[in-house]
Amino acid sequence: QVQLEESGGGVVKPGGSLRLACVASATIFSINTMGWYRQAPGKEREFVAAISWTGNYANYADSVKGRFTISRDNSKSMTYLQMNSLIPEDTAVYYCNLGGTFTVPGQYWGQGTQVTVSA
Repeated sequence: QVQLEESGGGVVKPGGSLRLACVASATIFSINTMGWYRQAPGKEREFVAAISWTGNYANYADSVKGRFTISRDNSKSMTYLQMNSLIPEDTAVYYCNLGGTFTVPGQYWGQGTQVTVSA
């Protein structure tokens, strides 16, 4: 059974930073692409970023390029999303995902962590 757990969400002012983390309880973690998705109120869940199992390749949504950085530590079954220069439009519940491609999610999801960007 695969379990994913996110942490690191919170309330931050515009221009601020947050670092999200996701831990996976799965031995398959290290051979799978990891991704971050988000869902704002009243909107569909959307792709944010993904990273290959080697950590050598990453893909980002245009809306976060240059501001967000995805990384992973396979020895700890962890993936991270460093979010800088946050704007109110980044407000959403952020989910980590295991097993998808660079833009299409896999079947495993965490429970989500709330990020609120507000003055």
